[in-house]
Amino acid sequence: MVLPQGADIVDCTAGAPGPKSDINLFREQKKGFANKQKFSGDKAYIGEPSIQTPQKKSKNQELTPEQKQKNKELSSERIFVEHVIRLVKIFRVAQERFRLNTHKYEQIILTICGLVRLRIGTLILPTKNQETKLV
Repeated sequence: MVLPQGADIVDCTAGAPGPKSDINLFREQKKGFANKQKFSGDKAYIGEPSIQTPQKKSKNQELTPEQKQKNKELSSERIFVEHVIRLVKIFRVAQERFRLNTHKYEQIILTICGLVRLRIGTLILPTKNQETKLV
């Protein structure tokens, strides 16, 4: 999950062995969010009431110009999410079959997300010159 404009990575689900659809992963994770929270997603999330998704054309009909325009507006908002996904997939371990110890997969994916956050400037590490306060 990414904030609007791709400002930060909010949540990362590393997944589990075996096939599992995006919408089922979302349904498991949404318990941590408020019931009125609204999300934006791609066509994999059609059918979930809390996620705004693009219109799909039906088998025998084309989309109306209004539906096409609404899909364009939604995709222009979502492009930032796709850019963050691309940044994560630059690390090939996130896009190819994982061949290392499967128990370390989540730790590695979360490390990659931390590196991406550092790259986009949302994770700021203290330097030696900065004073760090313990809470």
